[in-house]
Amino acid sequence: MSSQLMCRPERSLPVAVLRVSGVLDDLTRGALAQAVARSLSAQPESLLIDVATLDVPDAASLTMLEDLVCRPAQWPPVPIVLCGAGPDMTRALAGWPARDAVTTALSCDDALARARDEPEPRRVRVRLRPVPDACRQVRQLVTQTCTGWQHREVASTAALVATELVANVVRHAHTTMDFTLGLRDGLVCLTVRDGSRLLPRPKDPGVAEAGGRGLHLVRELTEAWGVLPVPDGKVVWTQLAASTP
Repeated sequence: MSSQLMCRPERSLPVAVLRVSGVLDDLTRGALAQAVARSLSAQPESLLIDVATLDVPDAASLTMLEDLVCRPAQWPPVPIVLCGAGPDMTRALAGWPARDAVTTALSCDDALARARDEPEPRRVRVRLRPVPDACRQVRQLVTQTCTGWQHREVASTAALVATELVANVVRHAHTTMDFTLGLRDGLVCLTVRDGSRLLPRPKDPGVAEAGGRGLHLVRELTEAWGVLPVPDGKVVWTQLAASTP
């Protein structure tokens, strides 16, 4: 009998909820990986994964779950909560390397109630067309927002990084994009989601790149950056440290 796994997203914003049921094994791990990536691509404040009816039959499957959860936990900064985890899963979680980014809750209702009591992260979202003027729009938005958040010291760098991320979509992806600027836990986070599955690669800094300095500049100016592939495109994310105002 073939393994079956059902991943049902119930909400995406501000807190994402993904209910998972069935058997996790080599045949179904890809489905869970895609579902987690799709939930994270909306850039929620946190991701609740309901594993109460997920069958993790052996140690190998538990290792798969660790990989599928801990790797996305590097997405900055989206806490992941495993809801309804059994005793074995909870004990294993204590030894996972991303323990600080992955927590547990008795149920999704408990986790949602806890999320409502937490301060709401600062976040601005905007949809942009793939036209050159989008660079000016996002530069102005980031500068004004960071200044309003009393983080003028990082405004110019964040605006430059945002401009390069948007320019990369204008030059290469040619699709409508969703830009998000967030502030949480001392990190200014910038993400751009577009509709192209072509993954970006930083070019050699000595090679001229028409229209901008490209992802090499992004890599040099940020604390961390990465790409999250999703079925209908990708999300490029970056984060910069902000000083205490």
